[in-house]
Amino acid sequence: MGRKGSPRSPQAEGGSQAASPPSPLWALPEELLLLICSYLDAQALGRLAQVCRRLRFLSSRDVLWRRIARGCLNSGFTQLGTDLLMPWMELDGEYLYLSQAENIQAYHLCAEGTGLQRHPQAIFSGHQEDVCRFVLVNPHIVSGGGDGSIVLHKIHGSYSVKFSAHEQEVNCVDFQGGLIVSGSRDRTAKVWSLSAGRVGQCLHTVQTEDRVWSIAISPLLSSFVTGTACCGHISPLRIWDLESGQLLTCLGTDFHRGAGVLDVFYETPSLLLSCGYDTYIRYWDIRTSTRKCVQEWEEPHDSALYCIRSDKNHMIASGSSYYGVVRLWDKRQTQCLQSFHLSSPTSSPVYCLRFSTTHLYAALASALHVLDFTAS
Repeated sequence: MGRKGSPRSPQAEGGSQAASPPSPLWALPEELLLLICSYLDAQALGRLAQVCRRLRFLSSRDVLWRRIARGCLNSGFTQLGTDLLMPWMELDGEYLYLSQAENIQAYHLCAEGTGLQRHPQAIFSGHQEDVCRFVLVNPHIVSGGGDGSIVLHKIHGSYSVKFSAHEQEVNCVDFQGGLIVSGSRDRTAKVWSLSAGRVGQCLHTVQTEDRVWSIAISPLLSSFVTGTACCGHISPLRIWDLESGQLLTCLGTDFHRGAGVLDVFYETPSLLLSCGYDTYIRYWDIRTSTRKCVQEWEEPHDSALYCIRSDKNHMIASGSSYYGVVRLWDKRQTQCLQSFHLSSPTSSPVYCLRFSTTHLYAALASALHVLDFTAS
């Protein structure tokens, strides 16, 4: 008995088939397609990605998965049922500026710096997604958001400017001397003008070949440093010329793969602090060597370090990725000077910290903590 062959297509029979007309789906603008996809759950998005390359690209956009990811995380702080992450803050005299979701709120500090007034004095908005980072340079606030935009606010007034900056999240920004630098998940860093008639004009686009997590302009206003994810074989710390956008130098040669730099801080034009996923605080003096840092401190519990701050003298404060651990370091010592555990038993990173001569403020996912150095 002969074997039955499988059904043959018209092309196999020698016939021809006209190309299918393009789907009317692709005539829709991308914003509308993303809105439609936003109603899908994780399983449906995964199935959609298997249809074709174009749908795979569309369904993998961060804006779709960010909502799903939030549902899997316990931020520990809710207001009217909405998670409010507090990743960044700035101190300015009697006020503390704190980002909560897509807004930045200005709180008046209570007497003796013991806390904040209950209601904000001002709210700065404009982003459609969470504020990733912002910088305060009187009289302006410059912020980068998950919507890929940069927003410029005048603190005392209603003036604000918003412009589309990157294709993905703006993870970090800095602002000095009439120039903004921004770094993004889209693997670029950009320099923007704020001069009259050129506000929001991109002067340079730097291809970093890696996601940019941190950025800072040198106090000399001649260069800026980027801290990247270190997913390739390029140093995650690189210094770029601010005027031309050209690479000036790479810092370090012994970073391990994945040792991304999450925060950088200039003490002086030649002294720089960095920290990140590899659990080290590194102190760089670019006058003496760019190949090796002059000093380093290791986080004793092997936690990634999300943020650092210095008093530009002997003291350094660092915030870890687990249980809200804040550590104080003395540059003259090799071991941690003091530790504070701020989020037990619920774990949360210390997203940002700031301190004065009397108080330290640490922003976690669930709360803002204040440490009083004057208390016995």
